[in-house]
Amino acid sequence: MSDEARLREQICTLAKSMFDRGLTGGSTGNISARTQDGGLLVSPTGTSFGRLDPARLTRFDSRGQQTDGDPPTKEMPLHSAFYETRSTAGAVVHLHSCHSVALSMMPDTDPDCFLPPLTPYAIMKLGKVKLLPFFRPGDPQMGQAVRSLAGKRSAVMLANHGPVVAGKDVEAACNAIEELEDTARLAMMMRGMGANMLTQAQVKDIVTHFNVEWDE
Repeated sequence: MSDEARLREQICTLAKSMFDRGLTGGSTGNISARTQDGGLLVSPTGTSFGRLDPARLTRFDSRGQQTDGDPPTKEMPLHSAFYETRSTAGAVVHLHSCHSVALSMMPDTDPDCFLPPLTPYAIMKLGKVKLLPFFRPGDPQMGQAVRSLAGKRSAVMLANHGPVVAGKDVEAACNAIEELEDTARLAMMMRGMGANMLTQAQVKDIVTHFNVEWDE
């Protein structure tokens, strides 16, 4: 099996795993990954994470021209923005995960640091997550909003919509976006309960010890 064939299978396997566990439903969510030749494999528009076909993934060459597969997701501006501004991005995942969307609608959520410091793992895998305002799905302005961050964030939360995460490869991106949803779930569970969060000193220690990209 070629490297690209393995990547196609991996994309579909990871997407189905997230679908099966309720992290995104129906035909929501999209996923992309870099190929060895600098191209992209992308989930097609209108497809379900539970039923992606490796042979029908959208294929772009290194110049951004579609060469194979079905029409791509309408959220391509989001994916392109991450690849263009983050040289380390090898994959991008976007979900409509319930708890992170709920947290994005809370009036006291910090737009510059979307996730509260509840556990070390979201800090380690995501750094700071930026909450972006609401955009119509597929609006190219979403991509412009990501570009305005100048590559300083690996993850953003689209208000009333869902998270988007870039990782070094497709497995890392999926692991990170799952951590984002888990942390958002914890945040919603602990609302109004006076939870003991990590202190600023503890956050700084984690950032330093694990060499986390932490935009101040």
